[in-house]
Amino acid sequence: MKPSPSLKPLVAIACGGTGGHLFPGLAVAEQLQARGCDVALLISPKEIDQQAVKTAVGMTVFTLPAVGLQNRNYFSFATSFAQSLRAARKLFRSRPPVAVLAMGGFTSAPPVLAARFSGTKTFLHESNTVPGKANRLLARLVDTAFVGFPETAARLRAKNTLVTGTPVRPQFSRATSAELCRRALGLAPHLPTVLVVGGSQGARGLNDLVLSALPLLKNRGWQWLHLTGAPDFEKVKSAYAAQGIAAVVKPFLAEMDLALGAATAGISRAGASSLAEMAALRLPTLLVPLPTAADNHQFFNAEAFAQTGAARRLEQKKSAPEKVASLLDELVADETARQKIQSALAQWHAPTAAAQIAQAILQRLGHTLPVAAGGLETPPGKLHFTPVT
Repeated sequence: MKPSPSLKPLVAIACGGTGGHLFPGLAVAEQLQARGCDVALLISPKEIDQQAVKTAVGMTVFTLPAVGLQNRNYFSFATSFAQSLRAARKLFRSRPPVAVLAMGGFTSAPPVLAARFSGTKTFLHESNTVPGKANRLLARLVDTAFVGFPETAARLRAKNTLVTGTPVRPQFSRATSAELCRRALGLAPHLPTVLVVGGSQGARGLNDLVLSALPLLKNRGWQWLHLTGAPDFEKVKSAYAAQGIAAVVKPFLAEMDLALGAATAGISRAGASSLAEMAALRLPTLLVPLPTAADNHQFFNAEAFAQTGAARRLEQKKSAPEKVASLLDELVADETARQKIQSALAQWHAPTAAAQIAQAILQRLGHTLPVAAGGLETPPGKLHFTPVT
């Protein structure tokens, strides 16, 4: 006998392409589950997506054949867009969602358009100060746009806009001692620790920046946790060994809450999701915006934090080793500066962002939503993974 279909309302979340889109989407998904919804995650074939969704519980995951526009390869982009649109329409016919939420990026547009064809309510979240191209186009179509930065609202031509901040996963709201986080990652529990993380797109330049400064920092008595991305793993690992510096070097780490919790200070790109996680855990960070980010949005993200004293900002082209070393000395060893930065970071933490987005979606649909049995709940169960073609 086939199991009876779920009577819960289904919300589809298009959140693939980068961790900056996917992780906030997961945070909202958990809040929707707790409010009695089923959730379908629509992601891309990229490795970052495939790895990250392994942490999802009780959600159905669909891989759309979407690819980003790279090197002006318009044909591949258009072909994958059309394929994703057909796949999303087929998926929504098999089990219609009550709402579709787009988190930005190249996986967002096809599901929103598919939902519009069927009259389904649509929403988007823009986490950056400068909206991406996909969200700028979609904002005119959706019922409500949620934004991470107040200044973003004026840059979206949405019918309704709500400033929520950027959602972070629940583990970033639970304080764990630095010593326990360090032990879990194989680090010495009591040494000052510098975290280096370039994200899924910006590791190479950041890796080179840090390696150039290592000779000036090797006698500080610090240890390092360096997430390199796969291409630079061996190079970076060898560089620390050559300088005799204690370091845990990994190509990728899913448990970013442990990484941030272990760190005394960080060096990072300035993606909005990463900034939200740093704010949640009050991590003093040297932000080096990705120079090739679309519309230079990482520069403006970093500038917003730097202007409020919540971070230090350094442009990659101005990143002399001496400047990097000086800024890190301040972030790691100057306790007065650290406390001021941590106080400033508090204003950027939006602990209720995911819940606010979930609640706003359900309120918008409240007159048509079936009542979920048992009220609020956190569904158990294993991940269901389904490719869509």
